[in-house]
Amino acid sequence: MRLTQTRIAIDAMGGDYAPGEIVAGALRAQAELGVEILLVGDPQQIETQLKQHNALAIALDIIPAKGWVEMHEEPLSALRRKPNASINVAMDWVKRGQADAVVSAGHSGAAMAAALLRLGHLPGIDRPAIGVVLPTLMADKSVLILDVGANVDCRPRFLEQFAVMGSIYSEYGLGIEAPKVGLLNLGEEPAKGNELALRTYPLLEQNPRLSFLGNVEGRDVLSGRFDVVVCDGFVGNVLLKFAEAVAEVLLHTLREELPQGWRGRMGTALLKPHLRRINQRVDHSEHGGGLLLGVDGICIISHGSSQAPSVFNAIRQAKEAIDRQVLSRIQSQFQRTEATATARKSGN
Repeated sequence: MRLTQTRIAIDAMGGDYAPGEIVAGALRAQAELGVEILLVGDPQQIETQLKQHNALAIALDIIPAKGWVEMHEEPLSALRRKPNASINVAMDWVKRGQADAVVSAGHSGAAMAAALLRLGHLPGIDRPAIGVVLPTLMADKSVLILDVGANVDCRPRFLEQFAVMGSIYSEYGLGIEAPKVGLLNLGEEPAKGNELALRTYPLLEQNPRLSFLGNVEGRDVLSGRFDVVVCDGFVGNVLLKFAEAVAEVLLHTLREELPQGWRGRMGTALLKPHLRRINQRVDHSEHGGGLLLGVDGICIISHGSSQAPSVFNAIRQAKEAIDRQVLSRIQSQFQRTEATATARKSGN
């Protein structure tokens, strides 16, 4: 009998700092977010980490798994060789309805492949997309970028589906009314871009579900003018990694430029609240991870270098997606689209 409390399966063995940081973030999430955590992985290693946190007595379930997918492994072959790997087992719990979401900081390709193999894609959606939320120049606004790595090569209809899924998530998951959608391109004019951009533009422009503003240049992605930016996974992943690097450079430069000595320490003390807010706005760990949109389940793929704060925020992100019924809203939209398309065909 399932409990009414939100239950989230965590790939405890995935990530550069697993299982230590994964366990630490999961413990904090269970304590602060009111969720039930399932730690999937090697029981002995997980129990060792719980012991270090004096948390063996905490009601936190450990789900045994045999092995995990290493970062250097080819995803599909690794998943087939290791059917009981932690990411496979975590996905199976969601598939059976015994967990509401999966969070993994492990091999992102393996997480996506396991989600497709175990959960399947939603009807009407050709390819899933990873959506990541980034800060913008406007303090109270963020932008959702997708796809950031699930699909290196895309067709125009894939990007149209990404735009619709992103718009739904932005509206219901992030609370943005009538999200403004842009297509990432090298110029604002509709006639600019490669073949993919040229063929995608009219699809987005004509889709009644979208508030499409047109093309968005790279310099405007973080301007705050757009709520959703759509691109293929190759470009999106490069954009994401570059944005993360710029954020690190900004924080490093701020620390270097602070004056030294006792005057510097006094100045830093006065600036500390502002520096903390800057860090919260630009640090990727504050945003959790990427939501894999288009599969039949909630799946958050976190950064491979995730530590406890990022794991906590990824779990928070999963809970918010569950609470706001993002999955069912996407399902409903594409079911209506499929029904309309079927009716038109039968009418002809």
